[in-house]
Amino acid sequence: DPEMMREAQQMMQDPAFQAQMKKMMGSNGFQKAMTKTKKEMQDPEKVKDMEKKAKQAIEEGNEELEKLEKIRKEQAEKAALESKDKGPEEKADGDDRTDDKPAATEEDEVPDIPSLNLN
Repeated sequence: DPEMMREAQQMMQDPAFQAQMKKMMGSNGFQKAMTKTKKEMQDPEKVKDMEKKAKQAIEEGNEELEKLEKIRKEQAEKAALESKDKGPEEKADGDDRTDDKPAATEEDEVPDIPSLNLN
């Protein structure tokens, strides 16, 4: 998405963001994590294990996306059929909402992401 990329570029060029990243990268916890990751990346067995886990996570994510897309299409088709079935007198009031949509589940909601503060 080009708009998202522009926003990301602007954020990365922000001096406050750069200062925050510099501070985070200098922290002890970050340095330890980077050292551990670098060490693990030198072990071929651990790299294979990480790749396997990443591929599995991607497959699961893709399957979930496919299920959600199928549900979305079914709901859109159902809404289109219901809209077509309504008579002109029912459409005149401008209320074409359907009340039988499932409520958003906790999984569907986007969680709040707190600002990054390491201290």
